[in-house]
Amino acid sequence: MRNSDDDPPIITLSAGPVDAYPAVLRALSRPVTYDFDPSFQQFYESTVRKTAKALRTALPPVILQGEPVLGLEAAAAALIGADDVVLNLASGVYGKGFGSWAARHCRELVEIEVPYDDAIDPQAVSDMLEARPDIRILSVCHLDTPSGTVNPVREIGAVCRAHDVLSIVDAVSSFGGMDVHPEDAGADIFVTSPSKCLGGSTGLCILHVSERAWAKIDANPAAPTGSVLSLKDWRDAWRSDVLFPFTPSVSEVHGLEAAVQNYLDEGPERVWARHALTARACRAGIRAMGLDLWPAREAICADTATTVRVPAGLEDGAIRQEARRRYGVVFSAGRGPLMGKLVRIGHMGPVARPIYATVAVTALGGAIAALGGSADVGAGVEAALAVIDLAE
Repeated sequence: MRNSDDDPPIITLSAGPVDAYPAVLRALSRPVTYDFDPSFQQFYESTVRKTAKALRTALPPVILQGEPVLGLEAAAAALIGADDVVLNLASGVYGKGFGSWAARHCRELVEIEVPYDDAIDPQAVSDMLEARPDIRILSVCHLDTPSGTVNPVREIGAVCRAHDVLSIVDAVSSFGGMDVHPEDAGADIFVTSPSKCLGGSTGLCILHVSERAWAKIDANPAAPTGSVLSLKDWRDAWRSDVLFPFTPSVSEVHGLEAAVQNYLDEGPERVWARHALTARACRAGIRAMGLDLWPAREAICADTATTVRVPAGLEDGAIRQEARRRYGVVFSAGRGPLMGKLVRIGHMGPVARPIYATVAVTALGGAIAALGGSADVGAGVEAALAVIDLAE
């Protein structure tokens, strides 16, 4: 019996949000306590310290009560002053989109933009900073999920440090599934979320803020306070002896703690390895079916999302609908100018396991074949399994 539009999906292989781990779902169902009860305040402090451990930094992160867009907009509002020149790196829809937030606050916005199937060259960043020594802040998206492409943030971060430029890194869809951390990337503000690779819920975002960034924020008269966008209001809220600026989402904090603990218990290196293996197997299956990956070269393909070009003569919505109806599998659409050009397959959290690569290949290839397109599903599954078996 096939899925109808009213039936819930059997398997969600989206680029986020993703299904939460069972431990997270159990944590979300815990009793909601008074936020100023000492037990919750101590739990909140413990959760922030645990999250800092996962981020591999000694600095307590800021937890904002909203999805990651809140964190990205808050980072721009706090760090960027009216006299600043900002360099925005646009290699995809989300990277380009950050420029709209930066432009609200800065004196001038400068961009390096590449086609949305490519990645930023660190040498181009270095050249721009040499040509424009007045640039003080850089923003970059590590993994632009609408493209499935990855930027070399470690190398870009090193360039920023060499030019004394502060950096904002969007790691929403990569942290917890790939080897990326704020200090490794030289990030002054590092924004991520529990709702992607950590397999958590959708209502929080996590921001690492460096000491350099805090000094800049403190000196910025326009940095918000008394606002949902305020980083300053939440700076010390992690301490159990400091009052919250407003009510935190108690249940979401329970979920965050469970997601981070789950990640630390499994071991980050093991988590990254299964994300990477799932993606490799999926890419091998896609190619073996005769389909094309969206990124210009495999070296910039993400470990947490695979993007596939829509075959000529087919429509992306029809492919996704057929995969859902026929197999109960959900994929993501493109975003912005990439809408209609590609289908996105997520490998995040609970579904970042190699068996789901074969599910993705089967559902995508089967849907394309059912719609009259060309896809050798058998060859795709064999190729995916060969990658998995080789890793054993």
